[in-house]
Amino acid sequence: MGCMGFGDAQNGQHSWTIDEAHSREIIKRGLELGVNFFDTAIGYQSGTSEQYVGRALRDFAKRDEVVVATKFLPRTNEEIEAGISGQEHIRRMLDKSLQNLGMDHVDLYIYHMWDHQTPLYDIMEGLNNAVKAGKARYIGISNCFAWQLAKANALAEKEGFTKFVSVQGHYNLIFREEEREMAPYCREENIAMTPYSALAGGRLSKRSGETSKRLQEDSYAQLKYGAAHDQDAPILTRVAELADRRGVSMTEISLAWLLTRVTAPVVGATKLHHIEGAAKAVDLALTVEECAYLEELYTPHPLVGVMAQNTIAAAKKDHVWSTGNQII
Repeated sequence: MGCMGFGDAQNGQHSWTIDEAHSREIIKRGLELGVNFFDTAIGYQSGTSEQYVGRALRDFAKRDEVVVATKFLPRTNEEIEAGISGQEHIRRMLDKSLQNLGMDHVDLYIYHMWDHQTPLYDIMEGLNNAVKAGKARYIGISNCFAWQLAKANALAEKEGFTKFVSVQGHYNLIFREEEREMAPYCREENIAMTPYSALAGGRLSKRSGETSKRLQEDSYAQLKYGAAHDQDAPILTRVAELADRRGVSMTEISLAWLLTRVTAPVVGATKLHHIEGAAKAVDLALTVEECAYLEELYTPHPLVGVMAQNTIAAAKKDHVWSTGNQII
C-alpha cells in the first residue's frame, strides 16, 4: 500500500490527500485483505503520512506481521552550508521518521532520490549505521539509474556495508523505461523491484472521460503523464477492452500485468474501493497472449518527474519534495 495519499492536505505538496479518519479506514481494510507492506516517507505531507500510518498500524496490526518502509531525502542546501554530514543527516531523518511512526525500527529504509551533493560513501555509511543500530532492518533505493544502484552496492560490498535489497522506480504499463537496464540488472542481482506509480496516478484505472480529485489537482502527476496523453491512449483503450472481456476492472488488469514483472507494486489508495480493487489483482492471472496484447503498442517515453531531475545540474534546485525535507 502506497501511503502518499494519506496526510494533512493543508501541510505539504498535495491538496488531494485524505485525512486521518479516512486513511485509517483504508489501512484497516487493506490489512483485512492481506496487505502487509506499507510504504510512506518523511516527505509526504511534512511527515503527517508517517504519523497516520504509524498510529493505524499500532491499533490494527501486530508490528512483526507488517513490513513498514519509509524514505529520506537529500540534504538541504541549508544543511550543507551548516556542515551537517550525510551520516548525521540520515541519523536525524530516520530518528524523526521513527518518532512520526511511533516505532523503534523500520523494516526498509529507502534513499528517496539520488543526492548529487553528498559523497556516496557518506550515504552508504550512514545507512549502514542505521542497520547496525537496529533502526532499519534493510535498505532500499528509489529514483535512481541502474548504474547508480550498481555503483552504490559495489561500494557497500567493498567496504563491508549493508547493500540495497530493493529499488522503487517509476514503472507501469504506460511507462516502461525501467525495462531497459534496471529490470535486467535486478534479475541478475536478485534485487526486488517495488515500483511506485503502479497505476500511473490513476490513469490506468480510469476509462475515457472518467476523472478524480487527484487527476484534476495533482500538477506533478500531470507533469509526468499529461504530455504523453495521446501516446498512451491506445494502451489505455486495450486495458479497458481486456477488462471488459475478463469482467474485471482496469485496476485489476493493470496490476495483474505489473505483477508478472516485479516483486510488489506500491499502489496508492484514497478510497476503500481502490484497495479492494488492487487486492483482487493478486488473484488474476493474465495469459502470455494477453500480456503481449497490452504491451504491443508501447513506444519509448522521455524521463519525467524525479528521474528527469536526477542530474548534477538539477541537484541544487528545488524539487517536488523540497517542502517535506525539513526536520522539525
